[in-house]
Amino acid sequence: MTSRLEIPQARSEDPVALRLKGLIVKELGRQGFRIEDGILKARDLSTKESSRSLHRPSVDHKREAGRPRLRTKEAALLKRIASGSEICPAKIRPRLVIVARRSFEELLFRYASLHWSIPVSSGYGRRLRFLVIDEQNDKLIGIIGLGDPVFALKARDNWIGWSNADRELRLRYVADAFVLGAVPPYSYLLCGKLVALLAASDEIREAFCEKYGQRESLIRHAAHDGRIALITTTSALGRSSIYNRLRFKERKAFESVGFTEGSGEFHFCNGLYESIREFADNFCVPTAKKPAWGSGFRSRREVVKKALVALGLSTDWLYHGVRREIFVAPLAQNAREFLRGETEEPVWSAASCGDLYDFFRERWLFPRAAWDLRYRTFDPSEWRLWPVT
Repeated sequence: MTSRLEIPQARSEDPVALRLKGLIVKELGRQGFRIEDGILKARDLSTKESSRSLHRPSVDHKREAGRPRLRTKEAALLKRIASGSEICPAKIRPRLVIVARRSFEELLFRYASLHWSIPVSSGYGRRLRFLVIDEQNDKLIGIIGLGDPVFALKARDNWIGWSNADRELRLRYVADAFVLGAVPPYSYLLCGKLVALLAASDEIREAFCEKYGQRESLIRHAAHDGRIALITTTSALGRSSIYNRLRFKERKAFESVGFTEGSGEFHFCNGLYESIREFADNFCVPTAKKPAWGSGFRSRREVVKKALVALGLSTDWLYHGVRREIFVAPLAQNAREFLRGETEEPVWSAASCGDLYDFFRERWLFPRAAWDLRYRTFDPSEWRLWPVT
């Protein structure tokens, strides 16, 4: 058993491969991983802070990548972040704003996502992004990003009761919240719960349907009606304090269905990925499963996996051990039956943004505002990512 990272025996003396292997091993060690009997293990996963530290290099890399476009606009972006003195809890009134491409709202969405404790994906396939704005002051409460779900997710599929054939046919009725949460000072007032509730609102379901209804799918070349009956999401770090026990009246808004297996590629996407991608382009063969997807690599995961094989490294190194709790938010009373194809008509669980907010305000906002006064002292300058020069 080794107590430190060691470079495995190279398959060839190719200097490019040897250099990349050395960089990978060095970077994994810097992040806090070690190799024991050929298995990648995090040195410490006992606390959320230790998990954050594993993600920090990837978060820092994304911030650095966003610097050229966002740094010069940071002052303007910070003007959309509330100070504590600009919030009156009794006057909070959320409004959903759809993020348009190449807009200031898109910059604000990207800027906010750079403050998350884990690297935020850009979403896949179908994608719809929202800002949650407070009408009392036009400041940002939080962000919601919806995209296509991963194809195979064991806990989700078991909860639905899908066969492989069912999943391939009806996965289009599922969307994944790739980012979801509140920003300070609203986060001190438990507005992360509000944003999560709004993600399952009638307005967001209808906006998704309006954007993607009757669009022809790339693979099947058939029009989709745009309906979504389920939203999935995962906690940022381990168990979630936002989604657990989150209800709307007597109904669970989100339900925990299990945990991820602790695999992915975030630990290779912190400055190394560009070199890994270049190596894969030169030495690896993509395995696109369907001609309509094109001839390239399907995802970052495939790029990393192919490169590890070509480098003579174990694909088990994709298993980083950071498990995230998986939640589902059914948008219909018969969501599972609909997703299994047992009925063609979903019975929607009506929940407007206004109704959801009214419930949140009485259940969580007012009680929290009465005793937790941290929101009052927040200054947007605390959120600055890059120093003023």
